[in-house]
Formats: sequence, structure tokens, C-alpha cells
Amino acid sequence: MSVLSILLLILGIVLIVAGVMALLRSQMLWGIVLIVVGVILAPSSFLGL
Repeated sequence: MSVLSILLLILGIVLIVAGVMALLRSQMLWGIVLIVVGVILAPSSFLGL
């Protein structure tokens, strides 16, 4: 794994956690957007996209 893929993985995890926290604060749209972007970023670091 390269350094960039590790950074993307960490960024994806942070976005997913931030999305869950936004959902808990009743900010539905913002939370869903953050979770979707995090899910797209996290696995892409493994695929090299």
C-alpha cells in the first residue's frame, strides 16, 4: 500500500464517523452525504482508483 492509499483510507474512515455523528445530531442529508463519500473513498484506496 502506498502512502496515498493509506491517507485515502483514513480520510474515508473519518468521513464515515463524521457522517454517523451528523445522523445522531439529526442532520440527515449531511450525514448521508458524508457516509456515501466515505464508503466510496475507503475501498477505492485498496483498488488503486
